[in-house]
Parts: sequence; structure tokens; C-alpha cells
Amino acid sequence: MTDIKSRKAKPVGPAMSPEPPGDDANASIMEDRARPRRMLSEKQVLAIVPVGRSTLWRMEKAGKFPKATPIGTNRRTWFEDQIVAWQNSLSK
Repeated sequence: MTDIKSRKAKPVGPAMSPEPPGDDANASIMEDRARPRRMLSEKQVLAIVPVGRSTLWRMEKAGKFPKATPIGTNRRTWFEDQIVAWQNSLSK
């Protein structure tokens, strides 16, 4: 068995430097990947959109509102970015 103190230290190479940042498009893509899309509950959507549950359901079925994503038997959520895009489309 060799003694740890008697071993010669191996030279350490230069530290790996992070890659230089790419153009703005790549930075935006990387930022989007790092941050998950925010999901809103029905209660949160109804606080943003001034309609009732029945109207929200009818608008969704008619294709006038973003489709909900089911995450359970009785649980639906919407992606915040889709709700914001829908709001922006109304003002045009």
C-alpha cells in the first residue's frame, strides 16, 4: 500500500471556462428552458378574466379561449403565457 503523502500530485490543467454567450436569440431560448411555464388554476384565471365559470367553459368549447390542460380528474390549469396572448389578441 502506498502512503498518501508520498504520492506525487498530478498537475491540474486549466479550468474549464463557460462557453461565451451566443446571440440574443440563443440567450432567450436558454432563459425559457431554465424557467418552467407558469400554470394557473381556474380560480386564478377567473381572477384575471372577468367572466364566470360557465362562460369560461363555453368560450373554451367554442374555441374563443385557450384550452385547459387537465392535471387530474377534476383539476384543470391554463398556461399563463396563453392567457396573456389571448388578452393581447383582444386589444387588436
